[in-house]
Amino acid sequence: MKKKIALIVSLTVVLLLSGCWDVSEPQRMYYVDGIGIDFKDGQYEIYMQIINFANVAKSESPAPQTAQAEIGFAKGKTMEEAFFKLYRSIDQKVFWGHMTYLLFSEDALKSENAISVIDSFLRHRETRYQILTYCTQEPIKDILLVTPLLNKSITASKLSNPLHTKELETFVEPVDLRNLVIKLNEPSHEVNIPFVTINKNWENTNEPTEETALTGVGVFSKDGFKGFVKNEAAKGVQWMQNKKARGDVTFKLDSKERDYLTVDLEKLSTDVKPIVKNNDVKFEVDVKFNAIINGFKGKISSDEIRKGIIGAVKKDIKTTYEEGLKLDADIYRLSEHLYRNDVKTWKKFEKDGKIPLTADSLSKINVTVNKVNPGRKSFDETIKE
Repeated sequence: MKKKIALIVSLTVVLLLSGCWDVSEPQRMYYVDGIGIDFKDGQYEIYMQIINFANVAKSESPAPQTAQAEIGFAKGKTMEEAFFKLYRSIDQKVFWGHMTYLLFSEDALKSENAISVIDSFLRHRETRYQILTYCTQEPIKDILLVTPLLNKSITASKLSNPLHTKELETFVEPVDLRNLVIKLNEPSHEVNIPFVTINKNWENTNEPTEETALTGVGVFSKDGFKGFVKNEAAKGVQWMQNKKARGDVTFKLDSKERDYLTVDLEKLSTDVKPIVKNNDVKFEVDVKFNAIINGFKGKISSDEIRKGIIGAVKKDIKTTYEEGLKLDADIYRLSEHLYRNDVKTWKKFEKDGKIPLTADSLSKINVTVNKVNPGRKSFDETIKE
């Protein structure tokens, strides 16, 4: 009797279980990887990049005939209206949890609602704070349609995973939504958003190919967009960012009339010291490197190499700083260093949340080269200590 009662109770409990009836099957969903935002003629233009996950888990390259991504497009008076218009042409559920990046056009950053766009993605229950942010002057659709070299999975693209190439070069530090909000809310209330271009220097056996590249920064503040610092003018950013960076400098050798030398640099540390004297604030910068020499000819001394590196790095840092001043931007966030070091002094000097800067505010740049590594030796030693 007891066994019958236990069996009846068990069957009753099983009938009350909800099961998985309300769960969407993975193959019946679309997965958003990137979103592009533009703003023209008073309307938002949104681009939704949906990726094909059938190719993601494969070790080999995706089949050439298989589309890696589809780009949806819609307009609206608000961003939400544009998304709902796009939903009308979608035949499966859209999953936002795998979204990796957000791409702004110049016009979108210049619009007065740029902050609200960022806030909308932060408030969405399926998105994450780790979503990366970028800006561009290229057509957004063209960037979203770029696939990685050798037809690798689109989830391995430069925009989805910018740190894949950090061992080659760290030109611009990625910025996710979490860091973007922190930097907008704290002095100097500005953030450097990586600037994206399309690189057309590649081609395969059939046709030229394209790849995205990070070639500068766009300076965005809580009061609006300030402008771009691009290409060689932005090189100082990589030496002043907080994390370790790898890059190169090229300089003319003193001992050679026409010879130039390119040196690989590994940035070890960057230290910014606010110096307060009377009614003036200046900043001193200390940067330390290790250097690797990969190719040179003739005899050259390590002192000459150090001299060339120091001169080139100082020039990069100063040039980028001056480009920032043209935009009324604290591109190295010097104000934050005083804020962290001495908040009372910061309150005394700050105006609109940051320290007023001039060309003389960056008073001293100290560059130290700890080691000069000549690389693998194939010929006679040609670097003199």
